[in-house]
Amino acid sequence: MTTTTETTAELTPEQTGTWIKGLLSVACADGHFDPEEQKLIASLIQDEIAPDIDIDHFSPVTDAELVAAFGGDRPLAENFLRTAVMVGLANGIYSQSEDAELQRFCRALGLEVDALESLKHTLDGRHDAGEHTLRLLDPVRNWLDDLEVKDAKVARFLCRLIPPQCPFERDITLFGRKIVHIPPLCKLNPLYDQLVGLRFRSLTYLADECGEDITPYC
Repeated sequence: MTTTTETTAELTPEQTGTWIKGLLSVACADGHFDPEEQKLIASLIQDEIAPDIDIDHFSPVTDAELVAAFGGDRPLAENFLRTAVMVGLANGIYSQSEDAELQRFCRALGLEVDALESLKHTLDGRHDAGEHTLRLLDPVRNWLDDLEVKDAKVARFLCRLIPPQCPFERDITLFGRKIVHIPPLCKLNPLYDQLVGLRFRSLTYLADECGEDITPYC
């Protein structure tokens, strides 16, 4: 499998729209797309990124759309798939429905990504942060780290979707007694560092390459 990830041409408006639609398809796949987050991202899409996408009547990206946008360009298709995987990981849990959507993307684009198999060890949170699990995830960790951000609209979307910091841990109490402890996201998600890295690269691209003010994302 090739490890080349960089593409030289900028995305066309059609490619950008399909890219964002694909990421939204993953974000909505498990039915846990937070309403406030959905409202924020809808505003960003309609105003800045892909105004043709109607998030109130959203339909997942089709196989034909994926092939038209990324077919025949493996580095571009893999970069799209990397961002789609990271969207699936953004809430700390990689679900069966998200995995099914990503596998559909692979089939449509004719990709065989061995690293994705290691993600199955995290399905629905059925994992721990033990050394064995972390070793099993090394292939997908390395594959995700190869991603280079090359499109401003995609970078803005990722900065909105990926949390700016690891959420604080907290205790849930009932009648003055602690009944459950929720650890921070970075402890729940063994690939959290990859999400942070992608967000940082997106911010750096917007600031250094596009000359944008990134304070709204911080």
